[in-house]
Amino acid sequence: MGHREQPGGRVSKAPRELPADDARPEMLIAAVGMQVKRLRGEHGMTLEELSGRSGVSIGLISQIERGRGNPSFNTLAQLAHALDASIGRLFHAVDQQSPVVRRGSRRRLDPHSAEGQDGALHELLTPSLNRALEVVWVEAPPGYSTAETPFTHAGEEVGVILSGTHEVYLDGIRYVLEPGDSISYPSTIPHWYVNSGTELVRAIWIITPPTF
Repeated sequence: MGHREQPGGRVSKAPRELPADDARPEMLIAAVGMQVKRLRGEHGMTLEELSGRSGVSIGLISQIERGRGNPSFNTLAQLAHALDASIGRLFHAVDQQSPVVRRGSRRRLDPHSAEGQDGALHELLTPSLNRALEVVWVEAPPGYSTAETPFTHAGEEVGVILSGTHEVYLDGIRYVLEPGDSISYPSTIPHWYVNSGTELVRAIWIITPPTF
């Protein structure tokens, strides 16, 4: 929910490495293809766009993503650079996380870094931040306000109010949201949040790309 962009980019869990028994050439090539396709999807790139950014032909990228061929180190370096990833990351299998996040196992987030949260609660509803979407459970107590620290970062956001009355400010324009209301906006617009009511606000916020 409205996070300031942090230096170093998004936080992600390291993908699980392939077991040694699977480290055969064909398995490594398949793992590379899987990672290239996954990273391309995270960046929202078409084959044509990745080809343009990397200088690798569309046909070769397509072969690699299907686990075929024998790409050279230079080709992998070009693809990794275009995908903003290390070459080593291309040799990791897709992280096999459970798609379920139990209520008692949610990861706590702190959008205010060391400044504290004024009693607010932010919990990640997706298994990790290594995805295209960040979905956050938000609880904002009465008196909660981020007016002194407006948020601005790349991406888009959608908020859905479950209970309470929440005020969302977009570049100074105030929107009052009741239960069942939703709001969406580019995250590049300075935005902040206020709970001036007497009831705890519960909401779900969806951000793309993840900003924590």
